[in-house]
Amino acid sequence: MSIYYEALVSLLIVAGSVFVLVGSWGLIKLPDLLRRLHAPTKATTAGVGGTLVGSMVYFFALKGGPSMHELLITLFLFLTAPITAHFIAKAYLHFHVDPAAALPPTSGEHGWSTFDALPEQRNARPSEPTDGR
Repeated sequence: MSIYYEALVSLLIVAGSVFVLVGSWGLIKLPDLLRRLHAPTKATTAGVGGTLVGSMVYFFALKGGPSMHELLITLFLFLTAPITAHFIAKAYLHFHVDPAAALPPTSGEHGWSTFDALPEQRNARPSEPTDGR
């Protein structure tokens, strides 16, 4: 393997490790869930992505072709991380934020889209049925 490939793989792995370290540190040190959520979804995702790209470059240099395993893992990671973060943030808002007190009024006839559920559904826990059964 060429020295250029080795340098590129080393650079990608070290850069990815720094991003993972910063994301993990943010996950531990940030005070609440909404701020803490950005650390793993941004920095750690970029770090794992950098490490996977380094692995793809390594196997490309070693075998002469792309590795589909790393490509699929990277694709899955970058598709699922923002969706998971969105669902966690939305669940947090439904259970911890009072829309009447904490959100500014909207200019339309409908309120904030996250809080357009009926009032009895807004405070219902997931294990409780909301349709009166």
